[in-house]
Amino acid sequence: MFFFAPIRSVAQDDPRVASEIDSTQMRIGEQLHFEISVDADSTALVVFPEGQTFRPLEMVKASDIDTFRNKDRVNLIRKYALTQFDSGHYTLPRQKVIVNNKDFYTDSLQITVNDIAVDTTTQKMYDIKPLAEVSRNYSGWVRYIIWAIIILAVAGALVYWFFIRKKPLTREEKEALLPPFDRALLGLKKLEESRYLIQSQYKEYYSELTNIVRAYLEEEVHISAMESTTEELVTKLEMMQQAGRLNLEKNTIDNFKSVLQKADLVKFARSRPDTYAAEEDRKVIENVVVRTKEAIPEPTEEELLQREEYIAELERKRRKKRKVTIAIAAACVLFVAAGGAVAYYGFTQVKDTVFGHPTRELLHGEWITSEYGYPAIVLETPKVLKRTEVKLPDALKQIISTNQTFTYGGLIGDFHVSASATTFREGVEFNMEDAIQGSVKTMEQQGAKNIIVKQDEFTTPSGKKGIKVHGSMDITLPGSEKTVKGEYIILNFNEKGAFQQVIIVHRQDDRYAKDIENRIVNSIDFKNQ
Repeated sequence: MFFFAPIRSVAQDDPRVASEIDSTQMRIGEQLHFEISVDADSTALVVFPEGQTFRPLEMVKASDIDTFRNKDRVNLIRKYALTQFDSGHYTLPRQKVIVNNKDFYTDSLQITVNDIAVDTTTQKMYDIKPLAEVSRNYSGWVRYIIWAIIILAVAGALVYWFFIRKKPLTREEKEALLPPFDRALLGLKKLEESRYLIQSQYKEYYSELTNIVRAYLEEEVHISAMESTTEELVTKLEMMQQAGRLNLEKNTIDNFKSVLQKADLVKFARSRPDTYAAEEDRKVIENVVVRTKEAIPEPTEEELLQREEYIAELERKRRKKRKVTIAIAAACVLFVAAGGAVAYYGFTQVKDTVFGHPTRELLHGEWITSEYGYPAIVLETPKVLKRTEVKLPDALKQIISTNQTFTYGGLIGDFHVSASATTFREGVEFNMEDAIQGSVKTMEQQGAKNIIVKQDEFTTPSGKKGIKVHGSMDITLPGSEKTVKGEYIILNFNEKGAFQQVIIVHRQDDRYAKDIENRIVNSIDFKNQ
């Protein structure tokens, strides 16, 4: 059945907000469909409820807004799927709808969530199954391993690309690696194929022609040719010829001098030779290059050996420089990556991630939600709590019907959590204060000293009320007189005629323990039996 709940009576032009629900009765886990409709001007700005504003009911899904137009007005409808997994009577709170910055509210509704009837006469009852050992789950590490591989692969690729690989040489670089003789002939060949003479660019033609031969003489003959004048350069060649260091014919030197003088006239006196003469001058320079190559005496064996040793030494230095460069690059990559991680996460987080930290691994590991004892207490913990046999004194055996205790870690370890459920024999009057004092005394027997006790009321996120006992204490380390500061919290509940207790103990200086404690505490709930 549907319930229609208008907000108020308004004028025709005012917005109208209404709500309806398909039923006020549901079974555990079923879904109710709650609908909010707004009738307003087509230019109105309407904001519907978003998120979990329907608590204690849980919003499973919100539909897209349906729009229906009627002349200058618009009817907006949005539907919500709501559910609840605990039986009881709940109030669906009023929902706020904003129209043109003005608040409108739907009516609150009473919702009843019913248990699912179970016929215990036909349904067999089974004992609680023992804990099953499972292999450790490493799925959480896969993500870190993949990211580490990706980062290392990228860093390795960058180092290889910029420092290790032999980069393909450009045409200019390949030409620069040629021997001086081959480079000079190649330059003269390019000059022959150039368009300088076609475009009457004689100055550019002769400048490049003389630069080619001067560069060749400077590299091959080892004289300062580029900075010398024509007369100085010719004089140096004649002196080398006379000293027997360059077996160059006098006719070749004279032809070379003639071309250099003509080039000076073209460059500085704006002389314009004919094209044929310019081409002949290029041939003269080519002949000078070839004759000079032939005129250079062959190196002695000692010179060749010295050259080989020099080349080998250069190669050793090059390899050493390459290794140093790679090492520096890798160190820089690691330093930048580490610095970025420290800047973003903090030094402590990075240190604990790299070198490990016991409780950090608990916090970021795979958590398990499970039920413990009867009546069941529901907890989310980083590790499964294991059943622990507790020896009860004879006096307690007379009043306790059942006691089920589940623990992880010891009181003097990095982190301890326990959950217990206790039922009492018929007619026994339970005193929670006595139970709390007994828990504190048990911690003293296990090595705790100087226990400071504080007591407050406590309510779980699901609305269950209890007593919270908390404080600090000194924990004596086994085998020594040394103590460390610890903190504890004892949560006590009296639900469904039983006494449920959750105890958490950790070291005071543990920076991750508080987050674990809060997550466990916020997960506490009680199973409907």
